[in-house]
Amino acid sequence: MKILSAEQTKALDAYTISNEPVSSIDLMERASASFVEWFILQFTRDQPVLLFCGTGNNGGDGLAIARMLHEKKYKVDVFIVTYSPNPSADFTTNYERLKPLVPIKSIHTPADIPLLTENNLLIDAIFGSGLNRSAEGIAAAVIDALNKSKAIIVAVDIPSGLYVDTYSDSPHIVEADYTLSFQLPKLSFLLPQNFKYVGEWHLTEIGLHPEGIQQAQTNYDFVDEALINKLIKKRGKYDHKGSFGHALLIAGSYGKMGAAQLTVKACLATGVGLLTCYVPRCGYEIMQIAVPEAMTLTDPDEKVISEIPALEKFTTLGIGPGLGTEEATVKAMNTLLREYRSPVVIDADGLNILAKDKELLNQLPAGSILTPHPKEFERLAGETTNDYQRLEVLQKFAKEHQVVVVLKGAHSAIATPSGEVYFNSTGNPGMATGGTGDVLTGIITSLLAQKYTPEEAAIVGVYFHGLAGDYAAEDNGFNALTASHIISYLPQAFIQYNL
Repeated sequence: MKILSAEQTKALDAYTISNEPVSSIDLMERASASFVEWFILQFTRDQPVLLFCGTGNNGGDGLAIARMLHEKKYKVDVFIVTYSPNPSADFTTNYERLKPLVPIKSIHTPADIPLLTENNLLIDAIFGSGLNRSAEGIAAAVIDALNKSKAIIVAVDIPSGLYVDTYSDSPHIVEADYTLSFQLPKLSFLLPQNFKYVGEWHLTEIGLHPEGIQQAQTNYDFVDEALINKLIKKRGKYDHKGSFGHALLIAGSYGKMGAAQLTVKACLATGVGLLTCYVPRCGYEIMQIAVPEAMTLTDPDEKVISEIPALEKFTTLGIGPGLGTEEATVKAMNTLLREYRSPVVIDADGLNILAKDKELLNQLPAGSILTPHPKEFERLAGETTNDYQRLEVLQKFAKEHQVVVVLKGAHSAIATPSGEVYFNSTGNPGMATGGTGDVLTGIITSLLAQKYTPEEAAIVGVYFHGLAGDYAAEDNGFNALTASHIISYLPQAFIQYNL
């Protein structure tokens, strides 16, 4: 699912109007009807609905929505925020359609803003996706009043004052509880700093022209079921364990063998053919007892990884969970990156070792997969001031080092060496707990061993990691969810895709 810029979204609307063909006002009617269809499933007629409409096409959507809600017996009050004396043509058409049905009031000054209470249900249709400067004047005053109301706010297409694809430091942005957008997600919805504005967001189909979508060129994509169905590899009748690779996982240190266990168990549960884990000597009995399906090799050192085993027989390897950053381990990491030239998966302390010696970044095998959380990425690539800048740095880093980077978060961003970024669509807040990153390392390593490309392994791995977490949360809630739960729900996630 493509993520388009504000300019591209406008062009897609125009393409649909010209090539379907459909009139602009009828496309607006279609979008408004889809909003109402969603709205009535969420909210009853018990609360009065107040709509705040600008004078552009987003306001035109709001007026059409008001008419349709009135027809469905909702109590509706409509307020026009008169930030411009020049309304759009479609706004004017919908204004004339609504005027005989519902009283319409204009807001010219702050004194015209109605008293808003938490018992109201507010719909924000002041500004749409074309906004490119901070809200000011009466529009800013209305936005501030909405935010102070403590009422539920539903934004039409995008919260007013928020830009689609660039950073804004404006203090006047609607803080919506729900945002209903049309057909395709917006970049701003996927960045952590905008959650306070976007709230819970949903998409509704409005029939934008498929050829127009196909022709749009973008580096940003939202991972959906259709993409996953294209990427997954089904097993054949005559496949055998040799068909699915032999992975090596280098993990664990004294007191952190749990991380190694989680990684190994997740790798096995994702379908690797053969798996060897390489651990300090203190972890031998632990791994042999806890994970009988995996083979175990031990380092000469009792407590840490100090050497690297012979690597020739392994299809791929993952390194980092529970590893520690002792001097001997750092030397072993140096040796690994000099000797092994196939893509590797690096997480946790493996990333911390890279961050301490940036020269090691130049030794990374092309196509390697790095899986940092935001602070780990900051140590690797430098500090940034906002999420948009961090996204730019992420793309630059992946290109410069020819690696795939999984920047973990609510919508994990997967940056590829070619400059593309895929935002994940699965997962939940319950996964914000220790060990879930180790599980992801095991999943991605397993897929890489099964001959997925690095990009495919990262995209598919992050998706199924989140999907298993979603199934786990359904049965266990957020607070009680653990990394082990995610592993135990991987089969349910794979079964959904007949894997």
